[in-house]
Amino acid sequence: MIYALFQLLKDTDFPGIHLMDYITFRAGTSFALAMVIALVFGRDIIHRLQRMQVGEVIRNLGLEGQMSKTGTPTMGGVIIILSILIPCLLLGNLSNIYMILMLVATVWMGSIGFLDDYRKLKYHNKDGLKGKYKVIGQVGLGLIVGITMWLSPDIVMSENMEVQNLVTHETEIVHSVNTVKSPQTTIPFVKNNNFNYEWLTSWINDANAAETLGWLVFVLVVIIVVAAVSNGANLTDGLDGLCAGTSAIIGVALAVMAYLGGNVIYSGYLNIMYIPGSEELVVYAAAFIGALVGFLWYNAFPAQVFMGDTGSLTLGGILAVFAILIRKELLIPLLCLIFFIEDLSVILQVGYFKYTKKKFGEGRRIFKMTPLHHHFQKAGDSAVRCLVNFPKSPIPESKIVVRFWIVGILLAALTFVTLKIR
Repeated sequence: MIYALFQLLKDTDFPGIHLMDYITFRAGTSFALAMVIALVFGRDIIHRLQRMQVGEVIRNLGLEGQMSKTGTPTMGGVIIILSILIPCLLLGNLSNIYMILMLVATVWMGSIGFLDDYRKLKYHNKDGLKGKYKVIGQVGLGLIVGITMWLSPDIVMSENMEVQNLVTHETEIVHSVNTVKSPQTTIPFVKNNNFNYEWLTSWINDANAAETLGWLVFVLVVIIVVAAVSNGANLTDGLDGLCAGTSAIIGVALAVMAYLGGNVIYSGYLNIMYIPGSEELVVYAAAFIGALVGFLWYNAFPAQVFMGDTGSLTLGGILAVFAILIRKELLIPLLCLIFFIEDLSVILQVGYFKYTKKKFGEGRRIFKMTPLHHHFQKAGDSAVRCLVNFPKSPIPESKIVVRFWIVGILLAALTFVTLKIR
């Protein structure tokens, strides 16, 4: 709203009228506003949730300090969502297709998470929304994003190319003069860091059919990424501040990538594709990071509020869609490795338990408990047969969270390193 107002007054002598033209100014303001909203209104929302008796249902898993969390208000993801939406609506360019898609993703996944939490609280159990309905929602968002990127004339890219300077004989990076509509993405360890999904369908003789199939493969990848990251974030939300802090770290990395990819000079310097218009995503990312930092004020150990599925499903969906829009979805396995390890730990645990029960008549475990963060909380027990039975002593919750944050920072740094290793 404020951005639109400043655009209307652009030809006047109003003081500071051109400040809104700077992405860095709007991003900084967006970050500060989101954090203030989370800090100021977060307390009121928590008190309201307490009066509504919106308390978390805790199952006794034998973890230290676990049952003391019973009754802690949940659905705190509402704080995060509001703290993201308000700055973006005020300071964002609402005619920008990238900003529109991020706002749609936020509301879409927030609604699914809200319904999940609502059913848990209504029926006083941990079941919530059936898994198939969550998957349908995630697939729906993937279709919206993938098809929009396919059909929208505003979503284009300029491919980076290496050329030899005939005078200096040095290799220079240039971008194609004309933007193209192509299902290209960034991939590590390759000469120009570009991968085109149409290459997978190049064996088809009909060029139009090959192009269409290439886009369909891209849409399928979008659906898989949205579902995987969203579920991974949901599983990671098990300790105070773990999901929020990890997501903020990933958000910072994606914000930097969006800024670099949306700037023709920096993208040329780093030899990455230039995506016109994607710089607007930096304003959104700043609000996202500010909202999470503000939320951590109340969610850090010992938490005064849990984000619930309202928050965790939304965070995963946001990170997935953001990475897809800046054509970095193939870097997600490294950048969001914590989410995927949490996902994988549950899959392996369930699979191994069923296999050993069928083979030996007794179910055995790989980890003491999953998702993985609970494995470090639980003391080693010789009576429980599991492959990984260390550490023997439980690690304090706050220490586990900080160590996961440190790993997240390391993964973010390695993700940037892959852009230069080719």
